[in-house]
Amino acid sequence: MSGPCSYDRPRRIRRGAALTLVFASVLATGAATGTWSDSAEGAAGARGPGPTAAGLAPTDRTADRTDVERAASQAFEDGKSGSKAADEVVSRSGDRWSAIYTPGEFEDFQRQLDGRYIGVGLWLRQAAGGRIVVSRVQPDSPAARAGIAVGDRLRAVDGRASQGRPVTEVVGRLRGDAKGPHGPSAAAGTPVELDLQRGDRRWRTTLYRTRLRTQNVTTARPAGADGPTRIKITAFAKGTGEEVRRAVRGASPHGGLLLDLRGNTGGLVTEAVASAAAFLDGGLVATYDVRGSQRALYAEPPGNPRIPLVVLVDGGTMSAGELLAGALQDRGRAVVVGSPTFGKGSVQMPRELPDGSVAEVTVGHYRTPSGRAVDGRGITPDLIVGDGAEKRARTVLSGLGTGA
Repeated sequence: MSGPCSYDRPRRIRRGAALTLVFASVLATGAATGTWSDSAEGAAGARGPGPTAAGLAPTDRTADRTDVERAASQAFEDGKSGSKAADEVVSRSGDRWSAIYTPGEFEDFQRQLDGRYIGVGLWLRQAAGGRIVVSRVQPDSPAARAGIAVGDRLRAVDGRASQGRPVTEVVGRLRGDAKGPHGPSAAAGTPVELDLQRGDRRWRTTLYRTRLRTQNVTTARPAGADGPTRIKITAFAKGTGEEVRRAVRGASPHGGLLLDLRGNTGGLVTEAVASAAAFLDGGLVATYDVRGSQRALYAEPPGNPRIPLVVLVDGGTMSAGELLAGALQDRGRAVVVGSPTFGKGSVQMPRELPDGSVAEVTVGHYRTPSGRAVDGRGITPDLIVGDGAEKRARTVLSGLGTGA
């Protein structure tokens, strides 16, 4: 259980709240997030997808890992709950990126790194006033078939109001947290009632959970031979880097590439580094520190460093998504278009506690190749555009010339 982890959470997941969200990338009704690993695929990385909680800036406060471990060990020796003691230390620190997980919760996260989960196909974020809104709907999922759309407000789940509650808690209700009202029966086929609102319309619908697999990479190829290829990455789960490599290999060298990272909730940093390698011919992708020790992440060649590339970002681009955008921008490999990103650049490391639970505590931060800090600042696009960002990106791409 060594290696740093980077999770994208708008706030720390508390014990008893919804647990089965993935670490950094998607606070979805069961998407996968990512952790850092010093050895995996030759690079350290963040583990997974997280919520697109735009407007919730990370805090600089961090929990002290030694204090967390000491409290857990002492409690365990006293016959008390080590994880509860550790959770109290993390809670007092105010570090919303650190968290304590039961062994079962951590195993669930590990499974989700494969991109598989049981849920209804919704991703959520917290909007102004504590409202919970839909940020993404998985195609051909129960939510999609019920007509739920991005921007819809989720007012309640199984009769329990969502406003003001942590996104993680609401997601846990959707998934059927084992500690919640569904108990252990919350598996594929179990129902969940949603209270929704779109404009002035308010309605209720019952969905049935099913086994789903996240589609984190989608590729749209041009109708003609020379048009741009659009690659959309929503999160970095296992295999994302290879999917991106295949998409780049299949792109027309003349039309260029449009890499869409808008709403990318993060994920495995190893996969973000592997994705960066598809556009680079090796070299530095990012650096990060762990208690003052500097480390680096490198892209493994060969990639395609010549095909024209424009990257789209927005306030929902987080963590591993920011790492990728920042690397391509600093290396002079791409023009970045859109709005400033979320600003999640902290590093968490997992540690098993005496009672088998797992503590994830912030230990450092990562930087872009030029040394820019991401945490609390985000990535500023080369061209800031709000509405019509993709149209502007295509215009920029058409002026970049052709690859060879």
